[in-house]
Amino acid sequence: MIPSVTLKPLNWHPYITPVSLDEANPEQLEAMKVTPSSKKISEYVRTLAHDPESYVARTVLFNAIMYVEGGLDRAAREVGALGASVTNGCKYCAVVHARRHAQLVKSDALVSALYFNLPERLNARDAAMYRFAQRLSVTPAEATAEDMAALRAAGLSDEEIIDLIHAIAIFGWANRLMHVLGHAEPGKGD
Repeated sequence: MIPSVTLKPLNWHPYITPVSLDEANPEQLEAMKVTPSSKKISEYVRTLAHDPESYVARTVLFNAIMYVEGGLDRAAREVGALGASVTNGCKYCAVVHARRHAQLVKSDALVSALYFNLPERLNARDAAMYRFAQRLSVTPAEATAEDMAALRAAGLSDEEIIDLIHAIAIFGWANRLMHVLGHAEPGKGD
Protein backbone atom coordinates (compact mmCIF):
# COMPACT_ATOMS: atom_id res chain seq x y z
CA MET A 1 0.00 0.00 0.00
CA ILE A 2 1.35 3.41 -0.97
CA PRO A 3 1.03 6.04 1.76
CA SER A 4 -1.12 8.98 0.74
CA VAL A 5 0.47 12.34 -0.01
CA THR A 6 -0.98 15.51 1.41
CA LEU A 7 -1.18 17.90 -1.51
CA LYS A 8 -0.94 21.13 0.43
CA PRO A 9 -1.30 24.22 -1.77
CA LEU A 10 1.52 26.69 -2.23
CA ASN A 11 1.20 30.45 -2.50
CA TRP A 12 2.91 32.28 -5.34
CA HIS A 13 4.39 35.70 -4.59
CA PRO A 14 5.34 38.01 -7.47
CA TYR A 15 8.56 39.98 -7.74
CA ILE A 16 6.75 42.55 -9.91
CA THR A 17 3.79 44.36 -8.40
CA PRO A 18 0.61 42.95 -9.97
CA VAL A 19 -1.77 45.25 -11.81
CA SER A 20 -4.29 46.60 -9.31
CA LEU A 21 -7.88 45.99 -10.39
CA ASP A 22 -8.71 49.52 -9.21
CA GLU A 23 -5.97 51.06 -11.35
CA ALA A 24 -6.03 48.77 -14.41
CA ASN A 25 -6.62 50.37 -17.78
CA PRO A 26 -9.52 49.14 -19.99
CA GLU A 27 -7.23 46.88 -22.07
CA GLN A 28 -5.84 45.22 -18.93
CA LEU A 29 -9.32 44.75 -17.47
CA GLU A 30 -10.55 43.19 -20.70
CA ALA A 31 -7.49 40.91 -20.87
CA MET A 32 -8.03 39.67 -17.32
CA LYS A 33 -11.45 38.33 -18.33
CA VAL A 34 -9.54 35.56 -20.10
CA THR A 35 -8.24 33.45 -17.22
CA PRO A 36 -6.47 30.09 -17.43
CA SER A 37 -9.02 28.27 -15.33
CA SER A 38 -11.98 30.66 -15.59
CA LYS A 39 -11.99 30.70 -11.79
CA LYS A 40 -10.24 33.80 -10.50
CA ILE A 41 -7.99 36.71 -11.25
CA SER A 42 -4.90 35.68 -9.33
CA GLU A 43 -1.77 37.67 -8.56
CA TYR A 44 -0.12 35.72 -11.39
CA VAL A 45 -2.80 36.81 -13.87
CA ARG A 46 -2.54 40.40 -12.63
CA THR A 47 1.26 40.26 -13.01
CA LEU A 48 1.03 39.00 -16.59
CA ALA A 49 -1.63 41.66 -17.32
CA HIS A 50 1.08 44.33 -17.43
CA ASP A 51 1.31 43.21 -21.08
CA PRO A 52 -2.35 42.54 -21.89
CA GLU A 53 -1.83 41.54 -25.53
CA SER A 54 0.77 38.88 -24.66
CA TYR A 55 -1.30 37.73 -21.68
CA VAL A 56 -4.37 37.10 -23.83
CA ALA A 57 -2.37 35.29 -26.54
CA ARG A 58 -0.69 33.11 -23.90
CA THR A 59 -3.91 32.34 -22.08
CA VAL A 60 -5.95 31.51 -25.19
CA LEU A 61 -3.19 29.08 -26.22
CA PHE A 62 -2.95 27.62 -22.68
CA ASN A 63 -6.72 27.09 -22.50
CA ALA A 64 -6.77 25.48 -25.97
CA ILE A 65 -4.07 23.03 -24.90
CA MET A 66 -5.21 22.18 -21.38
CA TYR A 67 -9.01 22.47 -21.48
CA VAL A 68 -10.06 21.56 -25.03
CA GLU A 69 -12.56 18.71 -25.51
CA GLY A 70 -11.44 15.60 -27.35
CA GLY A 71 -8.05 14.00 -27.81
CA LEU A 72 -6.05 13.31 -24.67
CA ASP A 73 -8.21 13.37 -21.55
CA ARG A 74 -7.76 16.11 -18.95
CA ALA A 75 -6.15 13.84 -16.34
CA ALA A 76 -3.51 12.72 -18.84
CA ARG A 77 -2.78 16.34 -19.81
CA GLU A 78 -2.20 16.96 -16.10
CA VAL A 79 0.33 14.08 -16.05
CA GLY A 80 2.25 15.91 -18.79
CA ALA A 81 2.03 19.22 -16.91
CA LEU A 82 3.11 17.53 -13.70
CA GLY A 83 6.08 15.75 -15.30
CA ALA A 84 7.27 18.95 -16.95
CA SER A 85 6.81 21.02 -13.77
CA VAL A 86 8.66 18.53 -11.56
CA THR A 87 11.51 18.29 -14.07
CA ASN A 88 11.68 22.07 -14.46
CA GLY A 89 11.73 22.54 -10.69
CA CYS A 90 8.50 24.55 -10.57
CA LYS A 91 7.06 23.48 -7.22
CA TYR A 92 4.02 25.71 -7.52
CA CYS A 93 2.91 24.26 -10.86
CA ALA A 94 3.79 20.73 -9.75
CA VAL A 95 1.49 21.03 -6.72
CA VAL A 96 -1.31 22.64 -8.73
CA HIS A 97 -1.24 19.94 -11.40
CA ALA A 98 -0.79 17.09 -8.92
CA ARG A 99 -3.90 18.36 -7.12
CA ARG A 100 -5.83 18.70 -10.39
CA HIS A 101 -4.86 15.17 -11.47
CA ALA A 102 -5.91 13.75 -8.09
CA GLN A 103 -9.23 15.62 -8.28
CA LEU A 104 -9.94 14.44 -11.81
CA VAL A 105 -9.23 10.77 -11.11
CA LYS A 106 -10.44 10.96 -7.50
CA SER A 107 -7.21 9.38 -6.27
CA ASP A 108 -3.72 10.48 -5.27
CA ALA A 109 -2.17 7.09 -6.20
CA LEU A 110 -0.14 8.49 -9.12
CA VAL A 111 1.12 11.44 -7.11
CA SER A 112 1.94 9.22 -4.13
CA ALA A 113 3.86 6.78 -6.35
CA LEU A 114 5.90 9.64 -7.78
CA TYR A 115 6.45 11.30 -4.40
CA PHE A 116 7.64 8.08 -2.80
CA ASN A 117 9.72 7.19 -5.89
CA LEU A 118 7.75 4.05 -6.64
CA PRO A 119 7.38 4.26 -10.45
CA GLU A 120 6.59 0.55 -10.60
CA ARG A 121 3.23 1.43 -8.98
CA LEU A 122 2.19 3.53 -11.98
CA ASN A 123 0.09 2.00 -14.72
CA ALA A 124 1.92 1.66 -18.06
CA ARG A 125 0.12 4.61 -19.65
CA ASP A 126 0.83 7.08 -16.83
CA ALA A 127 4.43 5.86 -16.52
CA ALA A 128 5.07 6.31 -20.26
CA MET A 129 3.54 9.80 -20.28
CA TYR A 130 5.44 10.89 -17.18
CA ARG A 131 8.78 9.57 -18.50
CA PHE A 132 8.17 11.31 -21.81
CA ALA A 133 7.31 14.58 -20.04
CA GLN A 134 10.61 14.39 -18.15
CA ARG A 135 12.60 13.55 -21.30
CA LEU A 136 10.97 16.26 -23.37
CA SER A 137 11.49 18.83 -20.60
CA VAL A 138 15.21 18.09 -20.29
CA THR A 139 16.24 17.90 -23.94
CA PRO A 140 13.41 18.26 -26.48
CA ALA A 141 15.73 17.79 -29.45
CA GLU A 142 16.51 14.25 -28.28
CA ALA A 143 12.95 12.96 -28.66
CA THR A 144 13.06 9.94 -30.95
CA ALA A 145 10.86 7.54 -32.86
CA GLU A 146 11.42 5.15 -29.95
CA ASP A 147 9.79 7.66 -27.60
CA MET A 148 6.73 7.77 -29.87
CA ALA A 149 6.70 3.95 -30.06
CA ALA A 150 6.77 3.72 -26.25
CA LEU A 151 3.77 6.06 -26.01
CA ARG A 152 1.89 4.09 -28.68
CA ALA A 153 2.73 0.83 -26.86
CA ALA A 154 1.15 2.37 -23.74
CA GLY A 155 -2.05 2.92 -25.71
CA LEU A 156 -1.77 6.55 -26.86
CA SER A 157 -2.99 7.49 -30.33
CA ASP A 158 -1.06 9.95 -32.49
CA GLU A 159 -3.64 12.65 -31.66
CA GLU A 160 -3.14 11.98 -27.94
CA ILE A 161 0.65 12.10 -28.34
CA ILE A 162 0.40 15.51 -30.00
CA ASP A 163 -1.87 16.72 -27.18
CA LEU A 164 0.64 15.41 -24.62
CA ILE A 165 3.51 17.19 -26.39
CA HIS A 166 1.51 20.42 -26.32
CA ALA A 167 0.79 20.07 -22.59
CA ILE A 168 4.46 19.39 -21.82
CA ALA A 169 5.70 22.20 -24.06
CA ILE A 170 3.34 24.86 -22.68
CA PHE A 171 4.70 24.05 -19.23
CA GLY A 172 8.25 24.67 -20.42
CA TRP A 173 6.99 28.21 -20.95
CA ALA A 174 4.63 28.43 -17.96
CA ASN A 175 7.25 27.14 -15.50
CA ARG A 176 9.77 29.69 -16.72
CA LEU A 177 7.27 32.52 -16.33
CA MET A 178 6.46 31.41 -12.77
CA HIS A 179 10.14 31.16 -11.81
CA VAL A 180 11.21 34.48 -13.24
CA LEU A 181 8.20 36.51 -12.10
CA GLY A 182 7.95 35.24 -8.51
CA HIS A 183 8.43 32.46 -5.99
CA ALA A 184 6.32 29.87 -4.21
CA GLU A 185 6.08 29.07 -0.52
CA PRO A 186 3.79 26.88 1.60
CA GLY A 187 0.21 28.10 1.74
CA LYS A 188 -2.31 28.03 4.49
CA GLY A 189 -5.24 25.68 4.19
CA ASP A 190 -6.82 24.64 0.96
